[in-house]
Amino acid sequence: MGHGSSGLQPAPPAPRGALRRRVDRLWREVAKFGAVGGAGLLVNLLVFNLVRQVTGLQVVRASVIATVVAIVFNYIGFRYFTYRDRDRSGRTREMTLFLLFSAAGLVIENGVLYLATYGFGWDSPLQNNFFKFLGIGIATLFRFWSYRTWVFRTLPARDAVADAESFLRTEPEGPRSRAYR
Repeated sequence: MGHGSSGLQPAPPAPRGALRRRVDRLWREVAKFGAVGGAGLLVNLLVFNLVRQVTGLQVVRASVIATVVAIVFNYIGFRYFTYRDRDRSGRTREMTLFLLFSAAGLVIENGVLYLATYGFGWDSPLQNNFFKFLGIGIATLFRFWSYRTWVFRTLPARDAVADAESFLRTEPEGPRSRAYR
């Protein structure tokens, strides 16, 4: 034994709680989803306004075109950024479900715009953009839930391994131990 040592080692701290890990993972996922979604929102609104200015199409038709462009943009961002660590084995299934849920989101998004424009007569450019934005927001809640639940599935084995490894760690978690990594 060394100088001043009693021979007793302090017990390692309890592993980080499973709930905390899940909340942390969900928060990171929401942030990545938001980053891709925010860029997709800009694409959607830019294409919408560009199509309206250049073509003179009716508001909902221009919106559907913009939504389709944004869906393609978002798929690339979700697959290769937000959900890059998710199961990639069933691409046909993934694409089919993505398109199905995206189509449902398209109906939600453009249904809000249609109701405002043709149901209530709110058809100024400012009102069009406001209700387009509102529809995107409502559809985004649906899309987040459906994409994470059905389209970009978590690999169960990976989560099990990560949870098992966290119990095997003996390194104390704290500000000092992180500085030495």
